[in-house]
Amino acid sequence: MAEAWYWLLCLMLSAFVVLDGLNIGVGALHAFIARTPAERRTAVAALGPMWSWHEVWLVASGGVLFVAFPAVLATAFSGYYLALFLVLWSLLLRGVALEVGGHLDDAMWRSFFDVVLTLASLVLALALGAAVGNVVRGVPLDDTGRFSLAFFTDFQPRGHVGLLDWYTLSTALFATVALMGHGAVWLWLKTQHGPLHDRARSAAARLWSAAGAVLVVVTAETWSVRPALFEAMAQRPLGWLFVAVALAGGAAVGTGLRGGAEGRALVGSAAILLGLLGAAAAGLFPVMLYDTLNPHRSLTALNSASSPYGLSTAMVWWPCALVLVAVSFGVIARQLPRKV
Repeated sequence: MAEAWYWLLCLMLSAFVVLDGLNIGVGALHAFIARTPAERRTAVAALGPMWSWHEVWLVASGGVLFVAFPAVLATAFSGYYLALFLVLWSLLLRGVALEVGGHLDDAMWRSFFDVVLTLASLVLALALGAAVGNVVRGVPLDDTGRFSLAFFTDFQPRGHVGLLDWYTLSTALFATVALMGHGAVWLWLKTQHGPLHDRARSAAARLWSAAGAVLVVVTAETWSVRPALFEAMAQRPLGWLFVAVALAGGAAVGTGLRGGAEGRALVGSAAILLGLLGAAAAGLFPVMLYDTLNPHRSLTALNSASSPYGLSTAMVWWPCALVLVAVSFGVIARQLPRKV
């Protein structure tokens, strides 16, 4: 049962990254790619009201940790205290910029909130990428099973690490470029033909090309920092399946951008993110918090799970909640225009 909840957690985190990644990418791009106030309003309109719905998946992921892996929740939330507040402030400022910026009929204040939206989205992308890097690299657990991270220590990914080092900065850079590419594809899909539409397509091509180059570097660094991840992935067919999904997504993005197939490019963009996250999850299982000081003290999905009774009871209610969220999401999404 713990294995099933591990993959449900990965599913919801992946849904958040793929869906809210659209909003993060557009938010990070819009001050650069939209060159007039009207184009910036169009970029914000492309997000529609769904940006807040996509955050539901992040909240649901926290709920799964609380129900299924309370030890991981308690350890991670206290250890990542600084990082969590950075993410919360970024989410808060992004929401304020989206909801308030369009109601002020003043050029100065609209420009101010455009900058706030861009900076908050960039920080959020960097934070999410660094978070993935931290999960892969690990954290320094003490004898009580707890840890506390400064922003950085000696910038090395081993021993008494901090939130940031050369490896987590690399994953943060990749995540930022990839999410901006994801958002550019979405902006290309959602806008009418015109200068913004064309610039979004051009930006998507450049950003995904850059993301591919950075991914090669990050993969080599991951081999150095956590070689066991690739060893485990090689022994698990599911890991190879996710790698194939990511490769197919890359092909779909390339052919979609060249051929003007907006929908294919968007599906491919989502497949890249889903495939990479799934492959990482397959390689990491069952470890959820790897101990950089003593790997034998690592928290896993097996030694930190709730009781079998609690997991079984929660499994009865989880599909009901998923159906409610999916139906609500579908009803609202169908009412939105395809182009803005």
